[in-house]
Amino acid sequence: MNAVQVLESPAMSAPETHWLDDDQQSDWRAYIVGTTLLLDTLDRELRQAHGISLGEYEILVRLSETPDRTLRMAQIAESMQHSRSRVTHTVSRMEKAGLISRCASETDRRGVEAKMTDAGWELLVAAAHTHVTGVRNHFVDLARPEDFQALGRVMNAVSDQLVEENPEFADMRPGRD
Repeated sequence: MNAVQVLESPAMSAPETHWLDDDQQSDWRAYIVGTTLLLDTLDRELRQAHGISLGEYEILVRLSETPDRTLRMAQIAESMQHSRSRVTHTVSRMEKAGLISRCASETDRRGVEAKMTDAGWELLVAAAHTHVTGVRNHFVDLARPEDFQALGRVMNAVSDQLVEENPEFADMRPGRD
């Protein structure tokens, strides 16, 4: 008995479920497994080479994309789709390491801003080589250019739909704010 047969049993039937066909199911599972392995590998490579996680690297990237390397903590959380408490915990760890400093927002004094330090910038510059090399070796160079472009189109369509359906989601794609 396969998974679909189990799910279609009377006790677990869902009305009007449009099941994936075998090829779609195989492709979906390949996407899930591949994404999990890729993100775990990129995280491991950054930790081993630079002592930072992929999440910490992404915070440094987001800060580097602003003119003064500063963002409100809430903006970081929204752009990463993480809880504010999770971002606060991560930024606290990064602050202790001297990569980020925090201060009250200059615009309203209620919010807290994170600012990348010079040490954070230096780490980002060094880690970028490791990260981009990993992305290229484990992902980009494994696909033909037209396949990679198709993936980009599909994921942009997914993002467009999910951002539209969920106004609370921040559109974290560069140039889409």
